[in-house]
Amino acid sequence: MKTTIIKSVIVAAEIILSGLFWAAFPVFNIGNVAALLFCGLLIILTVFSSQAGKIIGRLAGHKAGIALLAALGVIMAVCVVYAVVLSIKMYSQQKNEPDEPELLIVLGCKVKGTYPTKMLRRRGDAAVEAMKAHPDVMCVVSGGQGRNEKISEAEAMRRYLTDHGIAGSRIIMEDKSTSTAENIKFSFDITDELGLGRDITIVTDGYHQYRASLIAKKNGAKRVTAYSADTEFRFIPTYWVREWFGLTHFYILGR
Repeated sequence: MKTTIIKSVIVAAEIILSGLFWAAFPVFNIGNVAALLFCGLLIILTVFSSQAGKIIGRLAGHKAGIALLAALGVIMAVCVVYAVVLSIKMYSQQKNEPDEPELLIVLGCKVKGTYPTKMLRRRGDAAVEAMKAHPDVMCVVSGGQGRNEKISEAEAMRRYLTDHGIAGSRIIMEDKSTSTAENIKFSFDITDELGLGRDITIVTDGYHQYRASLIAKKNGAKRVTAYSADTEFRFIPTYWVREWFGLTHFYILGR
């Protein structure tokens, strides 16, 4: 009876954990897909823990089985440590605000028709707040025009900033990029011509700041600080896990 109660509590906790990733619906990406698969595996192992225990016991009776279990244990431990280290770095960078920003770069996000999505508007709000607090700072709005977008992400952001009281003379548009790497590279191509420095403050969602800073430094940024948008809570777990994969891709391929 006690074992059944404990198992039920564990399954309930695993279902709640999976709910954190279902909450991002209709958004599905590698972050919540991988997390939901992992949660599903945990639930199966918990429900069928007796059978799993018997299989482990049989494996432990053979040298090859012991080696397999040890290898799985090491892989799991490495993955946990890796995820924790990445999370610490991600959290640290999203809190790395400058005392006096020299140049803002707002990274693009999806546009619906001619209007920025909620995520992009929140980045715009962070940029507006920063530019009103620092009246001399210039801002690059970055992002090209994707499918089903009637204007570029940069143009949508320019309109949003000016609608919220920011002078157009303080806004530089980069409207050709299609990725974070291009956001940074193409923005630098423009700001270098204007004689602006490479001490930058990136405006994007907090989960995205660390990878964006690595990309910026690879492209020659001297110092990278952050103004983080207020991400809607239901998206944070999904996009946080997605960043683990994004960072792994960057470490392996450099982009």
